[in-house]
Amino acid sequence: MLTNVLIKKSWTKLVTVLALAVALSACGNSSKQAEEGPNKAGTAAPAGGEGIVEFKYPDNPGFDLVYLADELGYFDGTSTRPKYVGKVAAPQIIPLVGTGDIDFGARMVPLVISAIASGADIKVVSAGGKTLKEAPHMKYFVRNDGSIKTPKDLEGKTIGFNSFGACAEFVSKKWFKEQGVDISKIDFLVVPDDKQEQTLEQGGIDLAIIHAPFSGKAEYNEKLVKLWSDYDLDGGLGGMAPYSVNGKFAQKHPQAVKDFVSAIAKTANWVNKNPEEAKKIIAKRLGVDVKYIDRYAYVDDLVVTEDPIQYYIDILEEYDKIPKGKVTVKDVYTNEYNEFATKPSV
Repeated sequence: MLTNVLIKKSWTKLVTVLALAVALSACGNSSKQAEEGPNKAGTAAPAGGEGIVEFKYPDNPGFDLVYLADELGYFDGTSTRPKYVGKVAAPQIIPLVGTGDIDFGARMVPLVISAIASGADIKVVSAGGKTLKEAPHMKYFVRNDGSIKTPKDLEGKTIGFNSFGACAEFVSKKWFKEQGVDISKIDFLVVPDDKQEQTLEQGGIDLAIIHAPFSGKAEYNEKLVKLWSDYDLDGGLGGMAPYSVNGKFAQKHPQAVKDFVSAIAKTANWVNKNPEEAKKIIAKRLGVDVKYIDRYAYVDDLVVTEDPIQYYIDILEEYDKIPKGKVTVKDVYTNEYNEFATKPSV
C-alpha cells in the first residue's frame, strides 16, 4: 500500500513538472516571436479549423511580393500558403491563371484585359508596382556606340522585350508614335528580362526594354547606355503590374484570396518603408550583388485604381486588340478582397 502511495505522488509531481515546462516554453516562444518581427510571425493554423489552402504560383526569378511575403512570414497564421510550381515563362502566366493551372499571377493590365475579352475567368484583385522617377518599372538601353540616340533612330532596328501584349509593347509603341516614329519599321523580339543585357551587348537586338530588378545590372555595364525609363514616357501611368486570380479559385476559396491580398499588401507597405532590406532579400534569392538590384515601389495598400486600367483599355481598342466597348474597367478588377480598400468595388 505504501508503494502505491509513493508511485501516485511521483506521478503527480511528474505531470506538474511537465505542465509547467510546456507553459514556460509557450511563453518563451510568444516573447521571441514578438521580438523577432514579421519574418518570425509563427506558423499557427488560422482560426476556425478550416486548414490551409495552397495556391499554385510560379517560382520565377524576380522581385515579387509573394516571395517576399513568404520570406517575411506574412502568410503565417492565415488560411493560405504558396505552392510553387516551377518557372513559368512570362507570356504564359496570365493564360495559365485563366485556365486555373496557376491560381494567381502578377502581370501587366493589358494582358488581363485581353484575356477577359477572350472569355477567361480572371480578375485583378490587388494593385502592384508604382512607377517613380527613382523607381521606374522598366528602362530602355542601347549599346554605347552612339548609333541610337533618339526614337527616330530605332526605325529599321530590333527591340527586345519580355512579351507581346504587355507594358513594354504598348507603352513603347504609344510613345514612339507620339515622337513621329514609324513603328511598322521596327522589329520586336521576345527576350526574357534576365537575358536582354547579354543579347543587346552581343548585337542580337538594338534596344533592350528591361524590367527591374534586372535593369539595375545593365546600368553598371559600360558597354550599354540607358536612354529612357517608362517614367519618362508616361509618368508611370502604365507601370502598375497587378495581381490577378483565377475566378473559380476565388469563388471556391474567398477567404484564401482575402488572406493572399492582405499578406502581399502588408508586404508592399513594408517594402516601401524598407527598400534596402527588400533589395537584400531579392539579391540573395537571385544570387547577385545587391548593388545590381533596382529599387521597387508599390501602390499604397495595393488598392486598385481605375486610371491605369482605362489607360490600357484605350490603347487596346486603338490598336484593334479588343473590340471597342467589349471590356469596361469594372470588368477587370475588384477591391472586395482588400481589407485596406475603403470603398470595395463590386
